[in-house]
Amino acid sequence: MIKESRSNHFPSYLHHSLNDPAMSTPSYSVFCMGNPLLDMQVRNGEKLLEKYDLKANDAILAEEKHAGIYDELVSDYEVTYVAGGAAQNAARGAAYVLPPGSVVYAGAVGDDDLAEQLKEANKREGLDQVYQVKKGEKTGACAVILTGHHRSLVTTLRVAEKFEKAHLTSSQVAPLIDNAKFFYMEGFFLTHGVESALHLSKTASDAGKTFVLNISAPFISQFFNTQVHQIIPYVDVFIGNESEAEAWATTHSYPDPKDLRGIAKSIALLPKANEKRPRTVIFTQGALHTIVVTADKPDEPKIFEVDALRDDQIVDTNGAGDAFAGGFLGALVAGKSLDESVLAGHKLARACVQQVGPQYPWPKVNIL
Repeated sequence: MIKESRSNHFPSYLHHSLNDPAMSTPSYSVFCMGNPLLDMQVRNGEKLLEKYDLKANDAILAEEKHAGIYDELVSDYEVTYVAGGAAQNAARGAAYVLPPGSVVYAGAVGDDDLAEQLKEANKREGLDQVYQVKKGEKTGACAVILTGHHRSLVTTLRVAEKFEKAHLTSSQVAPLIDNAKFFYMEGFFLTHGVESALHLSKTASDAGKTFVLNISAPFISQFFNTQVHQIIPYVDVFIGNESEAEAWATTHSYPDPKDLRGIAKSIALLPKANEKRPRTVIFTQGALHTIVVTADKPDEPKIFEVDALRDDQIVDTNGAGDAFAGGFLGALVAGKSLDESVLAGHKLARACVQQVGPQYPWPKVNIL
């Protein structure tokens, strides 16, 4: 049961932020990085799936054949605009369950109205941002095609793919990285930003801090496998869903692509730079149970049942996986155990699918 928000006893490092005048150097407990996007969401998009050769439950980068979809959404459908971007969704989720000023997010945006809408959405959840703003450029967008309880995502990254590593080493951002205790990144970022991803993940690993990677979509391991393996040695927590696990298995010639426990074990046991912290692998399966495998007990997978909703209680599944990651991350940062953090992820995802798009309920509810 989700209860109304009450005060929590959080670790002391959660109570300082960019807005705290008592701190000479800004301090956030969580630093997140990804592609900031504005979601353009429509319902009953069966004709769009057929016209643009899209799968009902998938996430892809827009190709030339998809160029017309964004204008078509605006002209022919009732569009709901929602702040998006996988890591930004998760960052807002973590910020939702933690004290204000706990989470900061980096990504590249343009100096346009879309970026202003993203800032407003972040402000509501208590998420701060240190965007790299590129003048004259367009902020990225994502067409979200809803059919029943499925969502098909078609992303045009625009300026998001022009993020530069120099932003991470700038005088504004470098201290935030130095002071953070936890780091989170989406797999989508690896389509263009492997240099920045390596910098962030290796910095975290070298300092003995926790780096979380959400693989984000099946195509990441299929087409960006080299980039994934460049940062895997620095990954402490690996998050994916069943279709992403299956894509990983196929790419890596794993004998049974449906054997989620075995696939999780194989990822958990990949070489790791910081061997003091055994890698944790988490596979969600929507309303089905979540599987967790840790490298120190690879043959003892943990199974977490999901408190499933009735079909008529589900408004929108877009962002459910990001909400799980945000709830999990927020709980972990708040000092909860691995088991408690997984259950917190379930609770926030459950709350999210009862909203329109990757949003969280108001007034705030306490999931910890």
